[in-house]
Formats: sequence, C-alpha cells, structure tokens
Amino acid sequence: MTATWRLKGIFHVPWSIVPDPKNFPLPRENKMAIHPTAIIDSSCDIAPTASVGPYCVIGPETSIGAGVTLDAYVHVYGWTTVGERCRFYSHASVGADPQDLKYKGEKTFLRIGSGNVFHEFVTLHRGTPGGHGETVIGNNNFVMTGSHIAHDCTVGDNIIMANAATLAGHVTVGDHATVGAFSAVHQFCRVGAHAFIGGFSVVTRDALPFIKTVGARNEAGIYDVNAIGLRRKGFSEECIRELKRAYRLLFRSGLNTGEALTKVKAEAWTFPETAFLIEFIESSKRGFIR
Repeated sequence: MTATWRLKGIFHVPWSIVPDPKNFPLPRENKMAIHPTAIIDSSCDIAPTASVGPYCVIGPETSIGAGVTLDAYVHVYGWTTVGERCRFYSHASVGADPQDLKYKGEKTFLRIGSGNVFHEFVTLHRGTPGGHGETVIGNNNFVMTGSHIAHDCTVGDNIIMANAATLAGHVTVGDHATVGAFSAVHQFCRVGAHAFIGGFSVVTRDALPFIKTVGARNEAGIYDVNAIGLRRKGFSEECIRELKRAYRLLFRSGLNTGEALTKVKAEAWTFPETAFLIEFIESSKRGFIR
C-alpha cells in the first residue's frame, strides 16, 4: 500500500508527491533550506543561506540573495532580483506582470535591495517598456499586509507602508517616508523624504518632504512639519525649528506660491533640509498638496 500524508483530514496525497514535512531540514548557517514542495526554475540563482518555504514558486532568471526568507506560498515571478536578508511573509506576490494594458509580455524587471520586510499578500510588480523598464525598491523598508507597489515605482530606503497602502505606477517615494494604512498615491506623484501620509489619504499631487499630509482627494491638506517623526529619527531641535519657520513663510504667510518662494529663497538658511524642501517645491511637475 502506498503511504499517504493526510492534509487536515480533507484528502490524502500519495507520499511520492508530498514528502513528510518532518524530514524538511531546519535552516542552518551556510546551508540552503528549500522545502521539497517548492517549485523553482532551473535558471534561478539562490544564495546558499536563503530559505524557501513550502509551496513557493520561483520563476526564471531570478536572483535570491543571502539570508533571504520566503515563507509558505510566496510566488517570485521571473526577472526579479532580491538583495540580502529580506523577509517575505506568506502569499506575497513578487515581480508579477505590470497591471498596464499596454504591456505585451516584454522582459522587464523588479529590483529589490537588502533588509526589507514584506508582509502577507503584498504585491510588487515589474516595470513597463513605456516607463523605466524596472521597478526599484531600496533597503530596510517595512511593507505591511496587503500593500501594493506598482510598475515603474522607485522606492527609497527606510520607508514604512502600513496595511493596504498603495502606490500607483511611476510613483517615487523618498527615504524615510511613511504611507499610512489604506492610503493611495496617484500615478506619477512624488512622496518626499521623511514625508508622513496619514491613513485613508488620497494623494493626487506631490506630498511634501518633512510635512504631514492627511485627507481624502478633495480635502487632503498639509498639517505642519512632522516634528515628532523627525525627532524620533534624530533631527536636531534647531533643524526642526528652521523647517517650521520655512513652513510658515511658504504656507501661512498669505502669499501665493511664487511670492512665497521668492521670500523664502531670500532668507539665509542653515540646514540642507530646508534647501531640499524648497527645491522639491520648485521641481514639482504635478503640483503639490498645500
């Protein structure tokens, strides 16, 4: 009689198809741990210290770096590069085709840095030929359950995306930004470095760096410098005070944008963050949330 393995009492599977999970080796230092139920394309390059869990699928021409962990049911599609020490929780979809009607199966890429965490049901899509041809995600980002990073996005380092936060195509997110739960960023928008986007916000124009942006599409607005977040990240009180002074000149002086920029540029500023805020405003193509 053929030995079988019972799955939750629902049905039996021949032992030759599903190996005994007790025989699956635990991850060890300098030893690759690949569950026998994983399906991996022969063209993949997987580091010896990576761990691939049950029922994962890894597509062609994929590179998985050292110390990467894929929990059960993670699907990494082709032409995806993952750096070191990334963690993918169950049912993450990594490097799938872009959701773009113009996409016709061309070879495009997803490039992920090191130290990232992607929780359950996160979706990360490759680029398009009409965009950059690649989606790029930096290092040490924390992406919570159900979040989405679309085609041709460029995401920096140390970013937090809370549950179900979504980035449409061609979005750029600066370092240390936070995108709150159930928020949506419109295609081609920029989210500035150290920006804070509150939960349930709809961002249809650029979100300013160092500033709190909160609200639905027709009500989204800015609410002062994100002082608490900047303090937590080690910014000095002098820098925060200077950003607050620039904020008041730009947005609370009653001047229009051109007049406010002229006035603020005539001031002497000490910290590069203030200059970065001014440059971000001047370089905005879609306009920015006020």
